[in-house]
Amino acid sequence: MKIAGREKLDEIQDESDAVSLCSLYAGTEMFGIDTRKIREVLGERDLQRVPMSPSFIAGVVPYRGEVLTTVNLRALLGMEAHTGKGCVLVMADDEAAERFGLVVDAVGGVVTVSRRVLEDNPCTLEARGKWLFDGAYKMEAGLMVQLDPQKLSPSRLSEVGLFKNSSNGGIDASPDR
Repeated sequence: MKIAGREKLDEIQDESDAVSLCSLYAGTEMFGIDTRKIREVLGERDLQRVPMSPSFIAGVVPYRGEVLTTVNLRALLGMEAHTGKGCVLVMADDEAAERFGLVVDAVGGVVTVSRRVLEDNPCTLEARGKWLFDGAYKMEAGLMVQLDPQKLSPSRLSEVGLFKNSSNGGIDASPDR
């Protein structure tokens, strides 16, 4: 196996050292989520808005006879809304027995990386970033920030309180949308 982002090392020595990440994008920023945490990639979907929901809730989509609540990654990051349709990944928070969708701009490919090259978050990172990010990998295409899908679930985001209100970060809970 090739290690992404490391030119000097040609192979991952131990299989337990390898992790497969699905690359996804919000704007020009690249993120990665462990492929074992992604249940399905639904592709681009029209989302049904939920009145009076926090702005990090992108809406709901039908999924296998159920209604799936989706979380907007751009809203969590304080980015402007995406003008096109978002791509929905179905995630599962096994601890909370909760299934939800993550809306991103685009989904890339699967990259296998060595766990040893994961760099810690910088100490200067704001609280929301510290909550969402598990560190970053240096890739040939740039930095890939690792996301923890359990921290992205709608119930956990509501509980933590970091994403409820923000006057200039684009994240608010105002019902006027």
